[in-house]
Amino acid sequence: VNPIYRIAQRAHEVGAQVLVDGAQLVPHRRVEMGPLSDPAHIDYLAISGHKMYAPYGTGALIGRRDLFLQGDPDLVGGGAIALVTTSDVAWAPLPDKEEAGSPNVPGAVALAEAVRCLEQMGMDAVAEHEAALTAHALERLRAIDGIVLYGDTNPGCCPIRLGVISFTVRGMDHALVAAILGYEAGVGVRSGCFCAQPYIFSLLNVSPEEVARLREDAARADLRRMPGMVRLSFGCYNSIDEIDAAADALERIVRGEYRGRYAQQPDGRYHPEGFQVDWSRYF
Repeated sequence: VNPIYRIAQRAHEVGAQVLVDGAQLVPHRRVEMGPLSDPAHIDYLAISGHKMYAPYGTGALIGRRDLFLQGDPDLVGGGAIALVTTSDVAWAPLPDKEEAGSPNVPGAVALAEAVRCLEQMGMDAVAEHEAALTAHALERLRAIDGIVLYGDTNPGCCPIRLGVISFTVRGMDHALVAAILGYEAGVGVRSGCFCAQPYIFSLLNVSPEEVARLREDAARADLRRMPGMVRLSFGCYNSIDEIDAAADALERIVRGEYRGRYAQQPDGRYHPEGFQVDWSRYF
């Protein structure tokens, strides 16, 4: 977990402000923005609704009211103005000034309810539960020959890290590992570069020459050679039994004990040969 308060204090010492991207932090740890009198206070905090168990398409940017009053809004449109002419504009009061267009009312209500649910569970209890899951997962994964873990692999450090574990399986495409886990074990994981391609390329020692080839592939919409990792992440609803199910599945995958024959698509994903979804069962 990044030392956000220490970073904020150092930034304030030189007159800078700090925006914390809390999308991956707020659902797992208690975050206090702090009073303005605290040198370590957070100026802005961004949160994502779907990371907090609310629907997609919701989120919030929290900050000082006087700062949002300055300048023009990021987006303009209906509802953001009090008066507009052909040569001038008077912006609406906050928060309307920063919320142009039709509001996502159901999403806002759902986000508020998700926040209340997390508060009722208690963020300290959430952190303790997820630390136990992460420690158990690290112990299981470290024991599997053929898995390469990235980041701190010490289970004793789990109280100061989040429940996210990235890894690769030697000799196997990350997307194939993810597909087998999903189709054959019912284990949902993320594979790829996790919106951080330069960082993942660095960790995987991808050369500049290979990056140039990947850029050419991407221009042709061919992502089959895109490097990446597999990511396990845990939430308040996960259990030790689910961690064991994932680890057991990975042990089978490393031994080559999976049933399907998988074909890779141009977007990089794998599907079992002959597999088709019967959408009429759902819609």
